[in-house]
Amino acid sequence: MNYIGSKYKLLDFIKTSVQGVVGDNLSDKVFCDLFAGTGIVGRSFKPYVKQVIANDLEFYSYVLNRNYIGNNAYIDTLSYLFELNQLTGRKAFIYNNYCQGGESDRQYFSDENGQRIDDIRLQIENWYTTGRINENVYFFLLASLLEAADKVANTASVYGAYLKTLKKTAQKPLTLLPAEYEITDGNHKVYNKNSNSLIKEIEGDILYLDPPYNARQYGANYHMLNTIAKYDTFVPSGKTGLREYNRSDYCRKGEVEKAFEELIKNSKFNYIFLSYNNEGLMSEDKIRQIMQRYGKYDLVTTAYQRFKADKTENRNHKASSTTEYLHILEK
Repeated sequence: MNYIGSKYKLLDFIKTSVQGVVGDNLSDKVFCDLFAGTGIVGRSFKPYVKQVIANDLEFYSYVLNRNYIGNNAYIDTLSYLFELNQLTGRKAFIYNNYCQGGESDRQYFSDENGQRIDDIRLQIENWYTTGRINENVYFFLLASLLEAADKVANTASVYGAYLKTLKKTAQKPLTLLPAEYEITDGNHKVYNKNSNSLIKEIEGDILYLDPPYNARQYGANYHMLNTIAKYDTFVPSGKTGLREYNRSDYCRKGEVEKAFEELIKNSKFNYIFLSYNNEGLMSEDKIRQIMQRYGKYDLVTTAYQRFKADKTENRNHKASSTTEYLHILEK
C-alpha cells in the first residue's frame, strides 16, 4: 500500500540496528510497534520475537494489523474471496458519496469499483453478523478489501483529494486478493488506542516508535480507508467528503514535544527506538535532550530515496533524498 512515511525500504536498517543493541536472538522479546500504520515493521519482526504488540489510532490501521499481526492460525479463505469477487456491485454509501455517478459528483473510485466496494463490504458485514464468519476471517477480508480499494483509488497518492479524470489504474476492475499473513507461535496483540494512553497499560522489551513527523494528519489523508473499514453512517463534508477524524498531538508543533516526553517517561520497555527524519517537527537536538533524561542515548542514521507523489493525473513521482534518524534509548 502506498503510504506516507512507510518504512518498507528501511526494514533491513531498522532490524540490523535493533539487533546491534538488543542482540541477534530476539525469540524471548516482546516487540511493540506503537504507531503501526500499515504494520510493515511489526510484520517484519513477527517471526523473530515472542510477541508483537501493534497499535494505531486509525481504524483502517487497526484492521490491517488485526489481520497481519493478530491472525496467527490458518484460515481457509479461498471460497470467501471467490464469492466476493463474483459480486456485481450495489449502489450504496461509497457509490453515492464518492463516485461521479452518485449524488456527490466526487470521483475517488470509478462507478463500477464504487459499487463493487459497497457490495463486498455489505456482504462481509452480513456474513459476520449472521455468524457465517468469525472475527479472524472478518478482519482478513476487510484487510483484503482495503488493499484492493487502495489499488484502484483515483488519487495522486493520499485521499486528501481525488483526480478530475479517471487514471488508468482506477479504470481497472477491483479484484480481491488475499491479505496473506505469517503464522507464528506468538500470542500477538493489536490495539486501536491513543498511544500515550496505551503506553501506561503495556510493557515489554523493545518499543519501536514511528509517530507522524509533520502537520499532515493521517485521519484526513486516509479518511476514505477509514470510511470503508468502518462503513458507518455520516454526512461527508466539503468537496473531498471528509469525515470527522482524529487529530494527533504529534502533528502539532506546540504539542509534539510534550506528548513525546510523556510517552518516553511512561514507557515500561528496556529499549526504545524512534524513527524520525530531518523534515520532522522535532529537531534532532530536542529529541536527544528529551531521551537523554531517561537513560543511555545513541543515534544512527541512513540516507535513502523517498518518493513523493505529485498531484497529477499521471501520478508522477519525484525522488527526494531524506536522512532517516533512528534514536536509541536504553532505559
